[in-house]
Amino acid sequence: MATIKDIANKLGIAVSTVSKGLNGASDISDEMRQLVLDTAVEMGYASKKLRAKGTRKVCIFIENMDYENIDQFGYDIIVGFKLSAARRHWDVTVVPANLNMQTKEKYDSYMLKNGYSGAFLLGFTLHDDWVTQVQKTTVPTVLLDNYIDRNTHVGYVGTDSNEGIDLAVDHLYGLGHTKIAFLNGSKNSMVSEQRYQAFIQSMTNHGLSPDDKLIEYGYYVPDCAKDHVPTFLKHGATAIMCASDLIASGVIAEVNKLGLRVPEDISVIGFDDLPLAAHLLPPLTTIRQDRIDLGKSAFLLLDGLIHNVTISKLLLRAKFVQRSSTAPYKK
Repeated sequence: MATIKDIANKLGIAVSTVSKGLNGASDISDEMRQLVLDTAVEMGYASKKLRAKGTRKVCIFIENMDYENIDQFGYDIIVGFKLSAARRHWDVTVVPANLNMQTKEKYDSYMLKNGYSGAFLLGFTLHDDWVTQVQKTTVPTVLLDNYIDRNTHVGYVGTDSNEGIDLAVDHLYGLGHTKIAFLNGSKNSMVSEQRYQAFIQSMTNHGLSPDDKLIEYGYYVPDCAKDHVPTFLKHGATAIMCASDLIASGVIAEVNKLGLRVPEDISVIGFDDLPLAAHLLPPLTTIRQDRIDLGKSAFLLLDGLIHNVTISKLLLRAKFVQRSSTAPYKK
């Protein structure tokens, strides 16, 4: 393992300058500090504090996901992670991330500079700078709903979309629905692609033909429903499967706006089981992701990666939750 002296020799600078760069001292230039950090990462340097047995300072980076109150998707995930971390006396920092932050500083350099042993990334897309950099990182890293091939330092945690979507389609099929629409989340998202493939496979397994006119990508927000619900109804949909509860809430509102009723005129089903699902009118039939358990699983996976247990994927089981937004198809 590289030492401070090794870094100094490689760069041809004083050991004291390397030490200042690694510890964020203000009396060297930003350029020199970044050069020291980048070289330290390249040479596999780890500080004495990080090497100390039992010392764990980790970070949750969160982007494109609400998490500050109990009704928001990320809240319980962070709670679950922190609950598990507290039992092991880990120090957990939650850092809101954005594209500017990722452009300004490399992922590995940020982790080394701040003394983090590992990280859990929430809400990132496959096109984010840091997710691209994570493909080659040596920092133990857990991704939610994103997967990196061939890096033993990175793992993926999520809920089984195949099982979840199949439970939903099976429920609707059992109620006599054959013209089932699917309103997905955003493109360029691994979980959206997983749910699309799961929907196609489940429809096929039930002897139903997926109709391209009844399948659309939107965004994981209610407002996207207005762009697609009228088209679904025009092409004869009797049920709409949504990739999230937020999308489903928008679908119900749009159906009402068009003078129709849920579930009498059209059935609606969601995915996630956010707290709002039980309080919609009508209460939403959905697929539950246990977000507390997602957070706990992310902790277990990160702990394993830190201890050189090369876990690739950790998937939770989905659970079907029946409420009042679905009903038998009326011919």
